[in-house]
Amino acid sequence: MTISAMVITIDGPAGAGKTTVSRLLARRLGLRYIDTGALYRAVAHEVLVRGVDAQNDPALDVLCRQIRLSFAEGFDPMPVCVDGVDISAQIRSARIAMLASRISARPVVRCHLTALQREMGRAGGAVFEGRDMGTVVFPDADVKFYLDASPVARARRRYGELNSDGRLTLAEVEAEIRQRDAQDSQRAVAPLRAAGDAVIIDSTCLSTEAVVDRMLAVVFTKIDRHGTQRKRGGKRPDSR
Repeated sequence: MTISAMVITIDGPAGAGKTTVSRLLARRLGLRYIDTGALYRAVAHEVLVRGVDAQNDPALDVLCRQIRLSFAEGFDPMPVCVDGVDISAQIRSARIAMLASRISARPVVRCHLTALQREMGRAGGAVFEGRDMGTVVFPDADVKFYLDASPVARARRRYGELNSDGRLTLAEVEAEIRQRDAQDSQRAVAPLRAAGDAVIIDSTCLSTEAVVDRMLAVVFTKIDRHGTQRKRGGKRPDSR
């Protein structure tokens, strides 16, 4: 096993810092970064734009078959596209996030996107960020992480990311975080949870660099255990 062929998964609740950590880890290892949550947000965006009933499974099935979801290569982060059109800027609202959480509970949507994600990971060489990457999509991933943080810490982070216009109070953001947690963890299909073999990291009191360093240590230990040389450019956690 080489780093360039590895599939690494990072799961966890909203606001735990998965996106920032996943991007940095992928960059440090020279791998692709795949934001699978963006795929669900893209479907949610199309549900709103096209007026599809989010509770109607046959309609959702038709929608998922009609649209072509992809990431534009050569960018960091890679923009998510629908039929070749970059919609990254349109999918980061709280409204889209909540709708994405609801439709992610629909088996028909998960079926389509799980197949797409597995196709993206077929060649390896990627860090997949999501909520069921290590439990459902890639149960045999080379390395699995579950990144968590307290609801209060996650609310503060999300407040800074999504609330620059001041429309929501910190308390309202925390309420949305807790509601999202409940939706994701209690859904019948692929509920949010740590895989049994995942390395759990609580980022409440850790910097992004500290989290990534811990992850790098795990990855390199895995590589060393298999007696494989590191890919050129891969750094140990004490390197910069």
